[in-house]
Amino acid sequence: MIRLVRDQSAQIKRASEVRFTFDGAQVPAHSGESLLAALIRSGHLHLRDAPEDGAARGGFCCMGLCQECVVRIEGQVVESCRAMVTSGLAVTSLKART
Repeated sequence: MIRLVRDQSAQIKRASEVRFTFDGAQVPAHSGESLLAALIRSGHLHLRDAPEDGAARGGFCCMGLCQECVVRIEGQVVESCRAMVTSGLAVTSLKART
């Protein structure tokens, strides 16, 4: 038999909200969360294009092994799953510009 547990989501305490930009658009996040988590939560799933066929790529392993979620931060290409969100961070996708 399954015992139902009352909804306790209102008791969750989140870190303070911060904002960063992704390809020029403002994205809300919570201080200390991974960049990939914030991007996925805000609907940004296409982070780069595959070099050979141009297919859309995004988060896959979410622990820094596959490098599918790489983005550009301050000129450096980094795995977004291993980068932490900070207020004012400027993030750029690695999509082919058309």
